[in-house]
Amino acid sequence: MKIFRGFKHPDIARACALTIGNFDGVHRGHQAMLSLLKGEAQQRGIPSCVLTFEPHPRDFFAGLTHNPDLAPARVGTLRDKLNDLNTCGVDQTVVLPFDAQLANLSPQAFIDTVLLQGLGARYVLVGDDFRFGQRRAGDYTLLDAAGLKQGFDVARMNSYEVHKLRVSSSAVRDALSEGRMADATALLGHPYCISGHVVHGRKLGRTLGFKTLNLRFAHWKPAARGIFAVLVFGLSEQPLRGVANLGVRPSLDPKDVNGGRVLLETHCLDWPQHLGTEGAYGKIISVELLHKLHDELKYDSLDALTAGISKDCQDARGYFDAHPWLGATKT
Repeated sequence: MKIFRGFKHPDIARACALTIGNFDGVHRGHQAMLSLLKGEAQQRGIPSCVLTFEPHPRDFFAGLTHNPDLAPARVGTLRDKLNDLNTCGVDQTVVLPFDAQLANLSPQAFIDTVLLQGLGARYVLVGDDFRFGQRRAGDYTLLDAAGLKQGFDVARMNSYEVHKLRVSSSAVRDALSEGRMADATALLGHPYCISGHVVHGRKLGRTLGFKTLNLRFAHWKPAARGIFAVLVFGLSEQPLRGVANLGVRPSLDPKDVNGGRVLLETHCLDWPQHLGTEGAYGKIISVELLHKLHDELKYDSLDALTAGISKDCQDARGYFDAHPWLGATKT
């Protein structure tokens, strides 16, 4: 899949079949839409294209109005979004910075400047609740009328349901925030996963006897938080069982080198010996969050923190003992 920041690139396709959205957590509704998009693109002999935004438009308006409550909790990072779109077989993704200039485009200016001049859209597929342009004044009816007038096809896909539940990013966020990981899996079509480069931390975990793999979650408001039983992919031939903390580590002091940032800190229950103590840094791994153990806790001392981590490891092992088909027992 080709990825472009903005649409002013010489290698960008001159014509495309397009869908537009934030795609925060490429759930089963998104997957169905992308499958339809690919079919329409193939019939027309043009590449399929996703137009998405970073930051999320609601993040932009939250900053503009100094109201953080307007920002939605984030299901996935940009890396995970792009990985998922690639897995779905999208030919091209354009990541458009959402800023004041884009926010102030009228619906017709958005069609002219972005969809036609920028992306050469010949077919545009949108969801049933799609809105666009300044003050969200544009809708499917306006887009369809513009298509008839300006020579591009427009289609709308109705909502997608699983077990009579409407699939949406909001439903995924709710499931993750409430620790309903099985429901999140049903909505996403796969276990909830976070990926990224392993980065250096304070290395307190190894001092306490629990070496961790640290991934930065590049948004301050993750949809999921807490302690989870997880599987780690990318370090061994078989996925590794582990326990992970997703959040801001309330028991650490401000000298934490990642202080204030959301981290996914994962301790492998059985560390791969071939990696040694430093061999994981810089590697790209994926961590599946399978089962929530509890919310983040604040411990009053390192001894209490050590005891808490030990209990979490014990509970994670109990989860995997009850689900022996998940991951590897030893490495």
